[in-house]
Amino acid sequence: MAKQQILTDFPLEKFFGYCPAIRIGNRIDIAGTAAIKNGEVVGVDNPYEQTKFIIETIKDILHELGADLSRVVRTRIFVTDISTWQEVARAHGEFFKDIQPASTLVEVKALMNPRLLVEIEAEAIISGE
Repeated sequence: MAKQQILTDFPLEKFFGYCPAIRIGNRIDIAGTAAIKNGEVVGVDNPYEQTKFIIETIKDILHELGADLSRVVRTRIFVTDISTWQEVARAHGEFFKDIQPASTLVEVKALMNPRLLVEIEAEAIISGE
């Protein structure tokens, strides 16, 4: 099967040995995505805004790989403060209320940048392939 990768100029891709997103056949896996634009954290101190930004980024990645949010079958959400779960869930629901992918939300001790409050992974399946 052909492998299609999304690569950026983020230095950790080569150092860590990963790609942000990959499509093999009808499956798309998107690595942990955070609210970072041009090296700066978006939505500082605002988990709702960070979640919205992340899902918009995932939406753009899916489009580049020939899919859309309706193809998402799983999201994994990592938050640094579980008490913000309702803000994160509200933003997630704005995008996924009709799609309803399997989803997990867990609290983690920290993310790579202390101003990051949310990180999301996604999996999508493109049917018919």
